[in-house]
Amino acid sequence: MKQNVMVTGAGKEAGLGFNLAKRYLDTGNRVIATVRKRSEALERLKEEFKDDLIILYMDIASSDSVRKAAEELRTKISHIDLLINNAVHVSPDCDKGFFEADLDYIPDTVNVTAVGAMRVIKEFFPLLQNSPITALIMNISSEAGSITRCYRTNIIEYAMAKAALNMATMNIFNTVKKDRKVNIFAVHPGWIRTDGREDNPAPLSSYEAAVILQDLFEKKREDFEGHRFITNENEDYPF
Repeated sequence: MKQNVMVTGAGKEAGLGFNLAKRYLDTGNRVIATVRKRSEALERLKEEFKDDLIILYMDIASSDSVRKAAEELRTKISHIDLLINNAVHVSPDCDKGFFEADLDYIPDTVNVTAVGAMRVIKEFFPLLQNSPITALIMNISSEAGSITRCYRTNIIEYAMAKAALNMATMNIFNTVKKDRKVNIFAVHPGWIRTDGREDNPAPLSSYEAAVILQDLFEKKREDFEGHRFITNENEDYPF
């Protein structure tokens, strides 16, 4: 079945979002790829896949921008079958430790990475409800967002944002689970070479990760009983 798949943060060619978009296009789906600004990589993809790729511009840090993008998309499609919240933000101080980092960067990171995903879910939810199948929301989280497994002394802003995204996932699941019309998970996508460098020690390219995640997402679509924070290997991960 051809699905309508929406992927946020899809503008970077080596990134996970772009490669998720490409993977779903390669397998015969229609993709709505969202970006904040023009992406030459997406425009090249558009030339290849024509009407099967919709490029949607929005800034998920702004509720008004997300609302207007949802209004625009409703003029083009009737429903969304899969929403992948992939967009993320980190500051120049992300790798610094607690005493070295400028803590004033943290609100922007949380706003885009966690609250941004919530804005997208809220405004595009009517299109998810219109899906002829069980609609699925997959929030791209990280093992860094696990409080239970925390071991680092750096990337505190990223970790806090992903922990907040995990909380949002659980809260939204509690809100929508009764109707069983829309399902939602947070997923750690694995260790990925999102910079595209071959000397990066991460074992997966972004496209390889996308292949794994596509298969995982379909396995989880109807799972309303399992743990809400999972890995790319379909293992439960502690919040």
